[in-house]
Amino acid sequence: MSISNLTVHPPRSPRVRLGGYAILPRILDKGRAKLAGTLGEYQYPGPLDTRFHTFAGTTPEEILEQLAAGKGDGEVLKWIQENARNKRTDSEIAAWSHYQDHRAPANNSYRRHYADSVEKLAPHREDLITSFDLLDLDDFVSFGGKP
Repeated sequence: MSISNLTVHPPRSPRVRLGGYAILPRILDKGRAKLAGTLGEYQYPGPLDTRFHTFAGTTPEEILEQLAAGKGDGEVLKWIQENARNKRTDSEIAAWSHYQDHRAPANNSYRRHYADSVEKLAPHREDLITSFDLLDLDDFVSFGGKP
């Protein structure tokens, strides 16, 4: 099973890091799946991806171009470090990733969506707080997991 086949397996959690960046490994999984035609229900680029691209100073198209050239995760990271328009320090990356890890729904519309999703997927769970919590739960349940 290839991790780029998102019809049978979810992408990596947004919590997984590459070069300290949260979200980036998930973006790479979705980009590879887009190229392979196996994106399934996922979006490339998706709303979460925009946060990474804005912070790093890259575009979805640039990342897709790197993936289409057959680059691995480390090679894409190296390309980002050398070519991204926003040169970030390790401490900036760590702070941004920490913020993303702990980010909760920011507006009433998203709070309602969040609450409705938790009620549908795992009404007994009281430990779900962050956006990443909901994404991980949705990925788990979407591929047969029991919350």
